[in-house]
Amino acid sequence: MTPGFHLAELNVGRLLAPTDDPRVAEFMAALDRVNGLGKRMPGFVWMMEGSGEPGTGNTEAKIGGDPQFVSNLTVWESVETLEHFVWNTVHRAFYERRAEWFQVLGRMHFVMWWVPAGHKPTLDEALERLAHLEANGDSDHAFGWSYLKDAQLWKSHGCTRLAAE
Repeated sequence: MTPGFHLAELNVGRLLAPTDDPRVAEFMAALDRVNGLGKRMPGFVWMMEGSGEPGTGNTEAKIGGDPQFVSNLTVWESVETLEHFVWNTVHRAFYERRAEWFQVLGRMHFVMWWVPAGHKPTLDEALERLAHLEANGDSDHAFGWSYLKDAQLWKSHGCTRLAAE
């Protein structure tokens, strides 16, 4: 834990089909459940309006005007609280099935960074961090799970190399 700071994370993906297509129906039907659980977890701080909800009309959560892009931007008190939600709740079951609903992007899709407590990052800020990570690798400015010595669960549950590229 970094005193006076919280951990922000952005995860983006592109659905294999439009949001009303039966191929992604199970994922779409679970969004409220999974996001609601996240909001009730110890250590949860904030979630961008429309996180995980493609095509909602919420311009704050859209990427490039593509209605099949899903962006999830949240802030957590610590590495441990985010890691617990990602790997020790129903979120993990949906994460492990992501290939059923999402395209492999062929580039980085996940980034974390420290923000001052109380700061609510914008999607533009988060996308800049993601671009920085992709261009420069892990640094204090933008990083993945492997950069955080306190994070352990990703080692056995994380993305395969292909999915992370």
